[in-house]
Amino acid sequence: MWLGVVVFLVALVCGILTAPLAADAPPAGKKVPRIGYFWPNDPLAKTSPRLEVFRQGLHDLGWVEGENVAIAYRWGEGRTELFPDLIAELVRLDVSVIATFGDHAAQAAQQATTTIPIVAMTDHLVETGLVASLARPGGNITGVTIIAPELSAKRLELLKEIIPQGARVAALWDPSTGRPQVQALEVAAQSLAMQLQVLEVRGADEIARAFATMKNWGAEALNVLASPLLHAQRQAIIAHAATHRLPAIYQWRESAEDGGLMSYGPILLELLRRHGVLVGKILKGAQPRELPVEQPTRFELVINLKTAQALGLSIPPTLLFQADEVIR
Repeated sequence: MWLGVVVFLVALVCGILTAPLAADAPPAGKKVPRIGYFWPNDPLAKTSPRLEVFRQGLHDLGWVEGENVAIAYRWGEGRTELFPDLIAELVRLDVSVIATFGDHAAQAAQQATTTIPIVAMTDHLVETGLVASLARPGGNITGVTIIAPELSAKRLELLKEIIPQGARVAALWDPSTGRPQVQALEVAAQSLAMQLQVLEVRGADEIARAFATMKNWGAEALNVLASPLLHAQRQAIIAHAATHRLPAIYQWRESAEDGGLMSYGPILLELLRRHGVLVGKILKGAQPRELPVEQPTRFELVINLKTAQALGLSIPPTLLFQADEVIR
């Protein structure tokens, strides 16, 4: 009897100790492909819209998590120094495909493996040298690009409409995303006769310093460049912009919803679903080198009138007419 109790307790303890790894294992009794899913910031909730639309993209190709496909999740927690080791874990799990988000994560994945297919969602796949071309990526990587350099320049034009007399615009830039956005912004600023100050932000602790610098420089507006890090820190950035009374524009609509003045960019959930579709295609045998990189086809402008009023700004009627949503 006592032997039986001991065996039971040992089995129970072993079960508890191995439970956290259960998400990495395929469903019991089935040999199914496994996706390595790497998100660069804090863990997403199981019901997060970002995860749900990714799964919907998989479902469009007939893949259902827990039935005929397993997903091993890894979270970067916004710490780029952790990315290589976390992605190396996915490689050791012998996943069938790795799904990544952000340029830095894609670069870490490409350095970790030249054989496992990678589907990346990044700011600019071609400009960073991750793929040879949009039409024929080559190698083991394809994905979705959000054409960040072009959109960063477009957001400068939108700021110009709000502050037509303004000449000084600051930009927050995460250096891990590479220089293409900065280069596009410099060209746009020159054509718009605007002075540009680019401030590097490598972590949350550098945000306050960046705002102090732009205030001393005399910045009249702010362009927050595309970056998983900067998006994750949007609440702090929005709060500093309000304190310094700076009109600011961001990439994703969540920033405008959270109190930012404006956002202009692709419809994120659509891109995340397409990301899932590409992963599903690779699970069915498609080769990443032959899958064209997808680009956004729809963009949305969101304006927060509450924030405009708090800043004492009058938004031109022509700009309000262009907006896909006006938050009042």
